[in-house]
Amino acid sequence: MSHGKSVAVENPNGDLPQSQRIRRDFPVDSKKYCYTLSTEERRRYLVRATFLYGSSENEDTYPKFQLYLDATKWSTVTVQDASRAYVKEMIIRAPSNSIDVCLCCATTGSPFISTLELRPLNLSMYATDFEDDFYLKVAARVNFGALSKEAVRYPDDPYDRIWDSDLDKRQNYLVDEAPGTERINTTKNINVNTREYPPVKVMQTAVVGTKRTIRYRLNLEDFPANARAYAYFAEIEDLGVNETRKFQMREPYVPDYSDAVVNIAENANGSYTLYEPSYMNVSLQFVLSFSFVQTRDSNRGPILNAMEISKYVPIASMTDKQDVNVLNSLRYMSIESVETNEGDPCVPVQWEWVTCNSNAPPRITKIMLSGKNVQGEIPSMLNNMAALTELWLDGNSLTGSIPDMSRLINLKIVHLENNKLSGPLPSYLGRLQSLQELYVQNNSLSGEIPPALLEGNITFNYKGNLGLSRKAKHNIHYKLILGISIGVLAILSFLLLGSLLLLRYLRTKYSYQRSEKGDSLRMSTKPSSSYSIARGGHLMDEGVAIYIALPEIEEATNNFSKKIGRGSFGPVYYGKMKDGKEVAVKAMADSTSHGTKQFVTEKIISYISMLAVDTETPKRKPIMYFLIDSVNHKYLDWLARLHIAEDAAKGLEYLHTGCNPSIIHRDVKTSNILLDIHMRAKVSDFGLSRQAEEDLTHISSVAQGTVGYLDPEYYANHQLTEKSDVYSFGVVLLELISGRKPVSPEKYGAEWNIVHWARPLIHKGDVISIINPTLAESIKIESVWRIAEVAIQCVEKHGFSRPRMQEIIVAIQDAIKIEKGSEKLSSGSSKAQSARKTLLTSFLDIESPDLSNSTPPIFPKYHHLQVYTTNSNSSHHRHLLIRRRGSRQPKRVGEGEGDCREGAGGHGHGGGDIGVTTVTGDVG
Repeated sequence: MSHGKSVAVENPNGDLPQSQRIRRDFPVDSKKYCYTLSTEERRRYLVRATFLYGSSENEDTYPKFQLYLDATKWSTVTVQDASRAYVKEMIIRAPSNSIDVCLCCATTGSPFISTLELRPLNLSMYATDFEDDFYLKVAARVNFGALSKEAVRYPDDPYDRIWDSDLDKRQNYLVDEAPGTERINTTKNINVNTREYPPVKVMQTAVVGTKRTIRYRLNLEDFPANARAYAYFAEIEDLGVNETRKFQMREPYVPDYSDAVVNIAENANGSYTLYEPSYMNVSLQFVLSFSFVQTRDSNRGPILNAMEISKYVPIASMTDKQDVNVLNSLRYMSIESVETNEGDPCVPVQWEWVTCNSNAPPRITKIMLSGKNVQGEIPSMLNNMAALTELWLDGNSLTGSIPDMSRLINLKIVHLENNKLSGPLPSYLGRLQSLQELYVQNNSLSGEIPPALLEGNITFNYKGNLGLSRKAKHNIHYKLILGISIGVLAILSFLLLGSLLLLRYLRTKYSYQRSEKGDSLRMSTKPSSSYSIARGGHLMDEGVAIYIALPEIEEATNNFSKKIGRGSFGPVYYGKMKDGKEVAVKAMADSTSHGTKQFVTEKIISYISMLAVDTETPKRKPIMYFLIDSVNHKYLDWLARLHIAEDAAKGLEYLHTGCNPSIIHRDVKTSNILLDIHMRAKVSDFGLSRQAEEDLTHISSVAQGTVGYLDPEYYANHQLTEKSDVYSFGVVLLELISGRKPVSPEKYGAEWNIVHWARPLIHKGDVISIINPTLAESIKIESVWRIAEVAIQCVEKHGFSRPRMQEIIVAIQDAIKIEKGSEKLSSGSSKAQSARKTLLTSFLDIESPDLSNSTPPIFPKYHHLQVYTTNSNSSHHRHLLIRRRGSRQPKRVGEGEGDCREGAGGHGHGGGDIGVTTVTGDVG
């Protein structure tokens, strides 16, 4: 940050954390000052800003200012206690590859900041149905029954969430606890392998209502509002055989939720296991009074371990990206370095040199860069700024010609004088209906001035351009001759076009003839030495329509002797053309008019498909053939599956956006995604494909497709859209993860299909259960989560909730990057660098940190993994405790010094049958 000044902080209440001993103060002015943080688009993050003012000579003027995330108002920071650290947290799904955190608009004092943090989250955490339109502002995160006033955070929480103690009444405003409320705790391990992965330490404490009721009151900043609320319940007392703990929420009353009975033993499947009921969208007041009451058939009072409440904050529209691109180009062209670190050009305050309108998204209406030493050519992207009314670029060193601005129909005032512009004055300037003032004097423009600029009511100054001249009056006969010539040319063009259309109609009508073989189709019978190619070209050229005579097809296929499969309307044969090109030849078996129509539809659409054929085997092999292990072939590893998914997704994305009109495949499934000898995937079989109409209604009389892949929304209303392909592709992604068939009553039971089976597992954060066992020991869990997340979005019930193919491609590419980054380090410095990873980094690499007695995802042969730290006199040690499947208690199995050591089966440094890894050095 190049703005503001660093100020030492003194805290009268004692020592401060190192990160809070210095704050940065910013000027009190009309600007905003922003930090830009790099993100991965569509990944969820926790963003935290901390403000500790400390002692001040003039404490009557504590600061009050605004905090923004991009264009969205995050919070009003109001300092009332100089010794208190004010913490603001937002949970977001990153909208792009960066976000801006901005301070501005001080009412009193000056804006300042102490710390700014960006924490990547597990891909299953904090997902909501509203994250496209809302951020989550953390209003409360409370640890009930805490052992001290200290907050719990990293390393107890791998994601460094701050769990405030319920003893710190000042921080959380917890008051009015019910009589009989007692604090309990345990040292036993808690299974926290749920969607949100709260820390074990928080779940090991709780409050219980010994007199049937737990009641508290909590103040929520910036409420009333809609909120996402989570309650965390874990039974940490050993109940007797006849003892039960059942309770209900009585306040606030929320239909359905308040009527439900919490029975932790049943809901969480046993004691010392977490149960986290969630209220995904509930309206809460500023003062939240809540209570849990024991049911009549229960003999133990309610229990509460923790609570987390977040406010839904609408995501504000940022300035139109096309406008921002132009502004950034102009900013970088300025020698005087037009102000940076200002975030969005329009919201919440405008850049000093631009004016914006109030649309959503905002558009730029005025650019004022007079005399700012702007050098270079005026960006051609300027023509995209549709709302621009004034352009002030005078007094700079701009070169080149005046770019096309013909689309700027709202442009009123243009100042380009006193630059080094050359070339002609564009004629479109005279056709801009809103243009009132045009100043181009003192440049090096040349040529004739468009008459409209001289004849209209435009204020026009062009002095100092020695090459500019007024247009001479032309003889009216010249215009007449020109008009006649154009008319004659238009008539000739019309006649030529009609002749071509007639010729094409006659060729279409008579060139296709039935061959003597009955069902085969004979192409044009005109002689051909090689291939008759429409528009010229070669068989190897993509995008070229090719006419091939039947004898050449018979020769290529050896009289249709090698059948390699069957398509929607007939058999498919292998062929090899004279130039070596391998082809698939599909013959039509259905001779009805309907069959002919469908066959021709597939033929036309197949012009954009390069069909891949497995020539090593008698029949084509679908992807599913390679997804499970077999004695006959090697199964596909995870990275190979990701590349197949990427290839197929790009093919579908081309159908949806690269074709005009777009094409809907309608039968996306693993058997229609073929692999060549290089394992590159191609989308095939366009027999059911449809070209999208301009009105995008796509109403069909019968829903067609394959069971297990068929979009339920399309099946219900017969309205076909590109999102139907997205649903089917989501099923394909689930197959790639699991290696399972899409439909199997034997495997899925009542769930019947792969979507109904996988959805609840992914929603509760259990992606391990759906991974193909053949992948478990070599897979990067984070990359699987990236695919699982987008797959579940693809199979949403309603099409509007599903992503576009472009978004799916991005998700797959993200997963590929993650998976490639997980390759094992091989030697020397790489190992040393790996050993220096901090504990937090290691947990983030694991993706689903498991501090409970569940199966940790990257150690499938062990049942338990726990990492903790101890201090010795001269060094810090990290000890690894591992428990095999079935073992009841983890045990420490030894300790080593220096380099990492690993062992198993008695070969570990610690003896016994389990190895140990110990890292010595500074604890990150």
